[in-house]
Amino acid sequence: MRIAYSSEVLKLNAAAEVDRIADAIRTQVLETLHRKGVVVGLSGGIDSSVTAALCVQALGKDRVFGILMPELDSSPDSLNYGSLIAKSLGIQSTIENISPVLEAAGCYRRRDEAIRSVIPEYTGQYKCKIVLPGLGDGIAYSVFSVVVRSPEGVELRARLTADACRGIVAATNFKQRTRKMMEYFYADRYGYAVAASPNRLEHELGFFVKNGDGAADLKPIVHLYKSQVFQLAAHLDIPREIQQRTPTTDTYSMEQTQEEFYFSLPLHKMDLCLFGRDHDVPAEDTAEAVGLPVARVLQVYAQIDSKRAATAYQRMEALLVEDRPHRAEIPKS
Repeated sequence: MRIAYSSEVLKLNAAAEVDRIADAIRTQVLETLHRKGVVVGLSGGIDSSVTAALCVQALGKDRVFGILMPELDSSPDSLNYGSLIAKSLGIQSTIENISPVLEAAGCYRRRDEAIRSVIPEYTGQYKCKIVLPGLGDGIAYSVFSVVVRSPEGVELRARLTADACRGIVAATNFKQRTRKMMEYFYADRYGYAVAASPNRLEHELGFFVKNGDGAADLKPIVHLYKSQVFQLAAHLDIPREIQQRTPTTDTYSMEQTQEEFYFSLPLHKMDLCLFGRDHDVPAEDTAEAVGLPVARVLQVYAQIDSKRAATAYQRMEALLVEDRPHRAEIPKS
């Protein structure tokens, strides 16, 4: 008898999974890495909140340190929700405004120059974001566009050239890399490890910055689909405001969901498509589960393959001329 494919395949025993992850964190931090605790960058989103809560479960609140790192383009909600989760968990935290570092590195200037190459009237007083077309638009090849809004509220949109797109992305990547630099400052200062919070969807499809938010000593939720992260959030009693917050990039000055920036599909549907692709679920079954035409699901499957291939570089470690003679181990102190 045929079993209907549905979101039930992603259901977890949340209590057991929390215990399993907490055990792994405890072993990794204290025994493998020989660190005293964990630093977590708090964005106010569901992933970093769950990661911080799991670290508290594993190590206790006194061994988890949260860092909130706003900048000029950040939404005030990110700081508010980041502060909320730190207070809810009872962990020590600090705020580091990274805008001066980004200004000094030319982050905003370089981004604005790239935008002006396709929208000449753009100035630093405008707000901006880059977006992909939705899958429902029936576009075979996804190409980024930039959307800007003038101080008077007039919106303009232009398709990005490859050079302009690379320029914008390269400039905004300063943000994630600066935040990681700050996390490692505190990790070095306190003898802690750095925990990052990419989930499976982000990791597999390359939605992270190499040596930025993709860098860490441990990644406790990278094996979890986004919908599974929400399941753990409910079990861990993450504040409801954070659980109900729409996942955003918080990279550009205009409001922007992760869906319109990168995934082109609601995240719970992307979860099912990714699971289906990885487990050879026929497109017809996935289409029924996510409520899309079969042709669209085939398009999503193709995009999954394409994004994995295009972002393989991001998941690679540094290349060596010779293999290491043995596995590196951290000596016990």
